[in-house]
Amino acid sequence: MPDLTTIASLATAGGTTVLAVATFVSVRSANRSARVAERALLAGLRPVLAPARLQDPEQKITWGDGHWTRLKGGFGSVESSDEVIYLSMPLRNVGSGIAVIHGWYPQAWTASDEHPDPDDFRRQQRDLYVAASDVGFWQGALREPSEPMFADISVHIRDRERLSIDVLYGDHEGGQRTISRFGLAPDEASSDWFCSVVRHWNIDRSDPR
Repeated sequence: MPDLTTIASLATAGGTTVLAVATFVSVRSANRSARVAERALLAGLRPVLAPARLQDPEQKITWGDGHWTRLKGGFGSVESSDEVIYLSMPLRNVGSGIAVIHGWYPQAWTASDEHPDPDDFRRQQRDLYVAASDVGFWQGALREPSEPMFADISVHIRDRERLSIDVLYGDHEGGQRTISRFGLAPDEASSDWFCSVVRHWNIDRSDPR
C-alpha cells in the first residue's frame, strides 16, 4: 500500500518548490520592469548641453558687477582686463530634461580623456538653467589676478590660443551629473571665439563608451 503520508509530503514539497520558482520568476521580472521604468524616467529628465546653433538668436547677458555681454549663436565671448576675465558661451540643451549648471573649470586647450575632479570646479554664483530643446547660456568670471589660473588664462587669451571650459551640470532633481568639455577657438577672420563641444562624461552612471 502506498504511504499516503509520504505521498502527501512529497506533493506538498513539490507544490512549495513550484510556488518558490514562480515567486522568484515574478520578483525577477518585477525588478527588471522597475529598472526599465527607472531608466525611462531618468532619460526623460536627462539634459545634454551643446553649443547654440549659428542661427539661434543673440542673447544679452549681465554680470553681477553690471558688465554686459552679447552672445551670438555658435560663438563664445572672451573678455579680459588686468582685473577680471569674463568667459561665456551660448548653449542649447539637446536633451529631454532641464539642465541646472553647477560649476565650471577653465584651462588651456586639452584633448585629455580625463576630466577634473567635480570638487575642483568653480561654483556658479547664481543658478543657470537651460530648458530642454531650448537655448540658454553659461557664464563665469575670474576676478583674482594673483591666482595662477588667472595668469595662465590671460596669457592664452592674449596669444589667441584655444581654451577648454569644462561645465558641470545635472537634472533639476540634482542627479545625473554630467561634465561636458567645450572648446573656445579664436576665429581667424574676426575677434570672435568659436564654440564647440568635444566630450561628455557621466559622473553618476556609467559612460556610454
